[in-house]
Amino acid sequence: MACTRWTVGYLGIWLFGMAQYEHLPIYKKAYDMTIYIENIVRGFSRYHKYTLGTDLRNLSREIVRLIIRANSERERLSTLHCLRDTIEELKVVLRICKEVKAFKNFQSFTHSIEAAISLSRQSEGWIKSIRGNK
Repeated sequence: MACTRWTVGYLGIWLFGMAQYEHLPIYKKAYDMTIYIENIVRGFSRYHKYTLGTDLRNLSREIVRLIIRANSERERLSTLHCLRDTIEELKVVLRICKEVKAFKNFQSFTHSIEAAISLSRQSEGWIKSIRGNK
């Protein structure tokens, strides 16, 4: 099953008529990680900024979009699977950035990968809670 990506504006968010999501711990973590990634990509070299940096920025914003979308849907499972896959993609790109030394320091990598791992755990918990309710 393929994930469909949707965008409207900068973060691709329709605020009218949607469920509240600001209170969700996974949303807060994803939002903070997105801001952090935006800031660290600024420090990448020109080559990495426009290749790997673009991938990091797009994937982190897509994760926020998917969390908002999953929270507003009745049938969340397919969106949560897309969220899980997108987080895994982000983790792979973060590891590639580490290997090619795109990060200015190792602490930037560890903070980013720890945030991604935390999101991965939270999304798995969300999936398990949905499966448990059925």
